Amino acid sequence: MSSEQVDSRTSWKAAWMTLAILSVTYGSPLVIVVGMKTMQAELGTGRSLLALAGALVWVGTGAGGIFMGWLADRIGVRATVAIGTVMIAGGLALSSLGTIWALYIGHGLMLGLFGNGGVYPPLLVYVSRWFERRRGAAIALISSGQYVAGVVWPSIFERGIASVGWQAVMLGYAAVVLVLVLPLTLLLKPAPAAPVVAAASRNASDAPTVNRVAGLHPNLVQALICIAGFCCCIPMAVPAAHIVAFCGDIGISATHGAAMLSVMLGCAFLARQMWGALADRIGGLRTVMVGSACQATAIACFLLTQDEVGLFAISAAFGLGFSGIIPSYAVAIRELFPASEASWRIPLTLFTAMSGMAFGSWFAGKLYDHFAYYAPAFGISAGFNVLNLIVIGFLVLRITGTRRTSLWSAVT
Repeated sequence: MSSEQVDSRTSWKAAWMTLAILSVTYGSPLVIVVGMKTMQAELGTGRSLLALAGALVWVGTGAGGIFMGWLADRIGVRATVAIGTVMIAGGLALSSLGTIWALYIGHGLMLGLFGNGGVYPPLLVYVSRWFERRRGAAIALISSGQYVAGVVWPSIFERGIASVGWQAVMLGYAAVVLVLVLPLTLLLKPAPAAPVVAAASRNASDAPTVNRVAGLHPNLVQALICIAGFCCCIPMAVPAAHIVAFCGDIGISATHGAAMLSVMLGCAFLARQMWGALADRIGGLRTVMVGSACQATAIACFLLTQDEVGLFAISAAFGLGFSGIIPSYAVAIRELFPASEASWRIPLTLFTAMSGMAFGSWFAGKLYDHFAYYAPAFGISAGFNVLNLIVIGFLVLRITGTRRTSLWSAVT
């Protein structure tokens, strides 16, 4: 496939098809989020144990993405997404058996490692290769699948759990995933070949030598980005995984809690397009820094009120803030490193970021089990957000300084 098809109508068709797939597959971990209090009562477990099952989805997705990204380069993204879809359905079916170990294996191994790990990271790399000028907007669009799922499915899950129970909802959603996603995988076309020469020349202009990034060893920059991703995703996970349970604890109904989750993720969907456009203008790392600052402010606000109207407003603000962070890491990787390295650098970044999501989800549950309220979780996660801002700020200053030095050398 020729490079002339990059940034074409075909590119946008691939992006919209990917969005449709992710809008379904990302609904799979939300049954635990919506049904956490009900499942805790039925299984007689601590909340941290259930939160761990949901957390394993994120760890598995990140870890699986490294292998499945490599595999997609060899057997094609269509095959890896089909494998992931079948594994997601199988994981939901296994989890519906109703034991804690079935939840762990079903969510960690099947929904995460081989399921969403075979869907999201390979599709992110796939779409990034369809775009050059509008890469930030395209990645923001497809990553919005998580938020489309968050708007559509929580209220449906809440009604289903109240009517037929969480096990039946998981089993039913397994069928939905198979019926809706498998046909869409047949429509995925091969992506254009990676523009190796263009990527090399772009990196040469951004750094003093081709083998340096912002004056640092490329793998050191990669490590710092991974650390930053881990730290920013801890606060990102706390409201996303616990908002419904948090609402139930303070007397807000499960229906309104599910609606609050939908509002949060709906605002994230709307804002993500703005963040994508911003990343195309100012670059991925700067967009991460702005989004992280907004997220830090919003997560701190959860400590200020337990009023239902106030929490709806804070949830909306939180969604507006955090939604641009993860896609902007992918944009930053494509800006800083050759396109030929995207198939392992992007999944590695996602792995550490999703490990932060997993840790944040589990750690918030653990703190709740100890303190019986969520304020410590919100406070500690805000501290991790500050660490993220320090690391990203350092990288932005390094890149800015390197570019100024290169420009001065060219002039003189």
